Amino acid sequence: MRHILAASRLFDGTTLHDNAALVIEHDRIAAILPEAEAPAPTERVDGIIAPGFLDLQANGGGGLMVDGTTDVAALRAICQAHRGLGTAGILPTLITDTPDATARVIEAGIEAARQQVPGFLGLHLEGPHLDPRRKGAHDAALIRPMSDSDLNRLCQAARQLPSLMVTLAPEAAHRDQIAALRAAGAVVSLGHSDCTLDQAEQTFAAGATCATHLFNAMSQMDHRQPGLVSAVLSGEAHAGLIADGIHVHPAIIRVALRARPQGLFLVSDCMAFAGTGLTQMDLGGRRVQRQDGRLTLADGTLAGADLTLAQAVRRIAALPEAGLARALAMASSEPARALRRQADLGILRPGIRAELTLLDQDLTAARLWTAPDQRNQSRKVSSTSA
Repeated sequence: MRHILAASRLFDGTTLHDNAALVIEHDRIAAILPEAEAPAPTERVDGIIAPGFLDLQANGGGGLMVDGTTDVAALRAICQAHRGLGTAGILPTLITDTPDATARVIEAGIEAARQQVPGFLGLHLEGPHLDPRRKGAHDAALIRPMSDSDLNRLCQAARQLPSLMVTLAPEAAHRDQIAALRAAGAVVSLGHSDCTLDQAEQTFAAGATCATHLFNAMSQMDHRQPGLVSAVLSGEAHAGLIADGIHVHPAIIRVALRARPQGLFLVSDCMAFAGTGLTQMDLGGRRVQRQDGRLTLADGTLAGADLTLAQAVRRIAALPEAGLARALAMASSEPARALRRQADLGILRPGIRAELTLLDQDLTAARLWTAPDQRNQSRKVSSTSA
């Protein structure tokens, strides 16, 4: 079974091609050709073909949060909600919770992987091993240092899940614990931390390779006391970025893009609101309000983002430091590199399974195209209303 997709622009994960065609045999990419040299297209996309977008920080979607009640059905529904927004794969993200809740989510994630739930890339456990001084919307009563039992649970999960990202603060975990997590296959990401530059660099040297929502809930770039932000901008760690225009000012995003030509990737940091018209939800007994593109607790604390990756790509593409190709990479090949899965995710090349994000020319809408059934599997959704 052959399918030919043609478009005025095609991004393969590295390079933006003009007037190109993607040849798909069964469920695999067979070739990328100039449109003039390809067979007549089965479908011509009025816009851009890109690798399936990847979101490494998605706290929920479709009206559901990742929490202690999450089971395989909930993970399936959350993944499907994001696929309906044009994102091929996510790391469902559990924020700081109890050991029992963490264990239940890990169990559900392992079963989701066994069932090959579409769009399930693994899990992101954001906490509870954080610094309460930088708790953000996390429940300070549940934040605690990493114990031996915590470490064992996380290492076992890393060995059983397709991917496991663990956000922690250097203040709450020893460097040998971080080294053990890395050895087990986890991606250790620093966040919700008030660490110094030296502490951050020592933790990266121990095995951490990423930072969570750069600039938010972390020590900043003071000219005499540089913190975690400085370690990221002056180093080589990957870092997620919430490009909603609220969590990080566009001028600061431009600084980060100049400082780091590679390594930054986009995250939605979305909540249960994603893919719904909900205006409020419950977060551990606290009310989260959705208004004017902002999610806040009663005291005004930001509680996640009202954002899709397509919206974030549009904002980044408009910046002179980025442009379209880099913006698309930040939603596809860059997060794949952060997960150490660049061989099978975030790229278009022969042999790769064809799962594509298709965007309108003006980047206001995105949809998912999935093999092997050769049909568009997700409805088209406006990124301005998602």
